[in-house]
Amino acid sequence: MIPSLIVTDLSRFQFAFTAIFHFLFVPLTLGLTWLLVVMEAAYLKTGKPIYKDMTQFWGKLLAINFAIGVISGITMEFEFGLNWSYFSRLIGGSFGPILAIEGITAFMLEATMFGLFFFTWKKVSRRTHFIITLFMALGASLSIVNILAANSWMQHPTHTVFNYTNMTMELTSMLGLYLSSLAQIRVGHVLFAGFLVSSMFVMGISAFYLLQGRDIGFAKRSFSIGASFALLATLLVAFFGDQNGLQVSKYEPEKMAAIEAQWETQKAPAAWYLIAFPNQKEEKNYFTLQIPYALSLIATHSLTGTVEGAKPIIASYIPKVKNGIIAYTALQKIWNKSATQRDRMAFEKYKSDIGYALLLKRYLKQIDKATPAQITQAAKDAIPNVATAFWSFRFMIGLWGIAALLIILGYVFSRNNTLTQHRWYCYAILYAIPLPYLSAEFGWVLAEVGRQPWVVHQYLPTFFGTSSLTLSDVITSLVFFILFYATLISVELFLMFKFARQGPSCLGTGHYHFETSTAQGASHD
Repeated sequence: MIPSLIVTDLSRFQFAFTAIFHFLFVPLTLGLTWLLVVMEAAYLKTGKPIYKDMTQFWGKLLAINFAIGVISGITMEFEFGLNWSYFSRLIGGSFGPILAIEGITAFMLEATMFGLFFFTWKKVSRRTHFIITLFMALGASLSIVNILAANSWMQHPTHTVFNYTNMTMELTSMLGLYLSSLAQIRVGHVLFAGFLVSSMFVMGISAFYLLQGRDIGFAKRSFSIGASFALLATLLVAFFGDQNGLQVSKYEPEKMAAIEAQWETQKAPAAWYLIAFPNQKEEKNYFTLQIPYALSLIATHSLTGTVEGAKPIIASYIPKVKNGIIAYTALQKIWNKSATQRDRMAFEKYKSDIGYALLLKRYLKQIDKATPAQITQAAKDAIPNVATAFWSFRFMIGLWGIAALLIILGYVFSRNNTLTQHRWYCYAILYAIPLPYLSAEFGWVLAEVGRQPWVVHQYLPTFFGTSSLTLSDVITSLVFFILFYATLISVELFLMFKFARQGPSCLGTGHYHFETSTAQGASHD
C-alpha cells in the first residue's frame, strides 16, 4: 500500500529538517579539525606556547560542536526505519554497507582520536599528540567520504543491479561506488565547503577579539591561519562546484534544467538567467534578467554548448513511462508465475524504466490502465521543483561570492598586518560568520530537492519509499524532533557564545585578558 502524499510530504519535511539541522555542525567539525592540525603543526615546529593555546582553545569550541553534531546525527539513522522503511529495504544491499563502514572506521577513528586529543596533552610527546590530531581530522574527513559516496549513489546509482526476485538493489562493486566521478567531486565540494565554514568561523571570532582590543597576538595568529585556509577553500569550493555542475548536466539533466529555469532548449550560445520567476504549472518564466552567452560558458565551458530544456526532457520521458508500464506488467506476471518467454524478454528490455512507471502510482493503482494524460503528468512529475532549485543555486553562489570577497580582503589585511586599522572589516567578518553556513545549507537543499521526485534517481519515487505510517504517527515524531532539536541548538549557542566571549582566558593559563588586567598575550607569543 502506498502511503498518503500528506504522510510522504511530512516525512520528507521531517528528514529535511533533521538533515539541515545536522548539517549545521558537520562543516564546522570537518574544517576545524584540519585547522587544529595546522595550529598544532606550528606548535610542533616552533615550540611557542601560543600555538598550543590556539589548538586547545579552538579545540574546545570543536568539542561543543562535535558533541551536538553527533547527537543530532544519530536520530537520522532511526528515521530510515521509522519513515523510510521501503527505501531502506530496497537499497539495504547498496546503502547499508557504506553506513556500516562509516560507523566502524571513520566515526570510531574520529571519536577515539577526539578523546585522546583532549586527555593526552600531558601524557604523550608533542609529536605523538600531533599524530593524534592528524588522525582525528582524517576520521572526520573519512566520515564525509562515506556519507557522500552513499548520497551520490542516490543521485546516480552506479555499479548496482536490480534484483526483481526480492525487489532490492544490489551492489556489484563497493570500490566502484567510491571511485565514481560524481562521488569524488561531491566529496571535494563538501569537504572544502566545510573548510570555508570553519575558516570564517575562526576569522570572525578572532576579529571580535581585535575589536575588543584584547588577546591581540592570539587573535592575529588565529586570523592569519584562518584567512590562509579560507582563501584556499574558497578557490577549491568553486572548482569542485563547477565540476559538480558538469556531472549534473551529464547524469541529471532535469536537475540542470530546473537549476537554470530552462523550459525550452536555447540555441548556443545560451543566455544565463540571473533572475527568473518560474511557473511550474504553466511551464514558463514570468520574468527573466539575462546575461548573454553566460549559460553556455557556465554549463559547458564553451560557446557551442547549451542546457536541455524541461519540455524536451518531459517529451523524452513519456516513452520511458510507457516502457516502464510494459516492464512492470511483465514483472507482475513473473511474480505470478504466468510469464511467457516474451514477457521475460520485455522485462529485461525495459526494466531500467520501471521507476518512471511507478510515478503513475500517485494517480492510480493499476498503472497499465493509465491514460495518455496520466502518462504525460507522470513524465512532468519527473522534473524537480524549478523555483526551489533555481533560487537555491543563486543564493548559494551569491553568499559564497560575498564570503569570498571578505576572505580576500582579510587575507590581504592580515598579510599587511593592518587588520586593526580596518574596524569596519572586523565588524563585517564577524557578522558574516553565518554566510558560508547558509551557502552550504542552500547547496544541500539544491542537491536533495533537485533529485525529486526520486529517492533513488530513476528507480524509486520518493512517495514509494516511505513507511506505512498514519498521519498522527508522523506529526507526533515531528513535534518531538522539533522540541529536541530546539533544545540542542539552545545548548550549542549558549556554550559557543560563552566560551567564544571568554576567549583563550577559558584555558586558565594565566596569560590572557580575563586572567590579568595587563597581559594581552604578547608576553606569551
